[in-house]
Amino acid sequence: MAVPGPRSLAEVQRRVSQVHHGTEPEEQLRFYDAWAPDYEQDVTVLHYQAPRLAASCLASAFQGPLADVVVLDVACGTGLVAQELQAKGFCHFHGLDGSQRMLEHARQKGLYQELKQCMLGQGPLPASSGFYDAVVMVGALSEGQVSASIIPELLRVTKPGGFLCLTTRNNQSNRRYKSQMQQLLDDLEQQGLWEKVKVQEVEQWERATSEQEAKGDSGYIPGVIYLYRKTVSAFEGVP
Repeated sequence: MAVPGPRSLAEVQRRVSQVHHGTEPEEQLRFYDAWAPDYEQDVTVLHYQAPRLAASCLASAFQGPLADVVVLDVACGTGLVAQELQAKGFCHFHGLDGSQRMLEHARQKGLYQELKQCMLGQGPLPASSGFYDAVVMVGALSEGQVSASIIPELLRVTKPGGFLCLTTRNNQSNRRYKSQMQQLLDDLEQQGLWEKVKVQEVEQWERATSEQEAKGDSGYIPGVIYLYRKTVSAFEGVP
């Protein structure tokens, strides 16, 4: 039997557009479970840049050896971010995701020391306060996916002095979400719970799912990477 080849860009665009339209959590999980076998192939078709760029951004924050840094990869999917971080010298990964099928594919990579299924944004994360040297959440902070209300939880499980690397899209259909997320990021900074290290605007984040979403004639949508450092005085008390 012939092995199916990669889907066309149009086929992938139709599939990906489904996930950004505010479906219920249970429906989202079914979508991602079904997508898991084709996920990496499809995002390659989209020229999805976020895992590579976020890994470079986080690696730039550390001055010393990376081998002992413990990273929590939230919404880890099939493990693309851990794969990019390993290439930078990181070795210790814990992963969380809502999709069991995505976690199965991540487990096959052999990069994670711990993987847990967790409905993200619907309660506390299954992790101890102040445990991780770095927390990353790449690709899931956007309209129709995980609520930005998870961000204080990401901060809670980060060590004082540790880093958080977050991404979101900056296309038309995600503007409201990005604005609300930015307000939360600023509020946490004003409370003295973390400090901004870097904000990286990316023009060609991934191929757009429609002409309306594309920026200019590029055919791509923009995105943004945020890098924060938890303040030493923050300790446990994240509201």
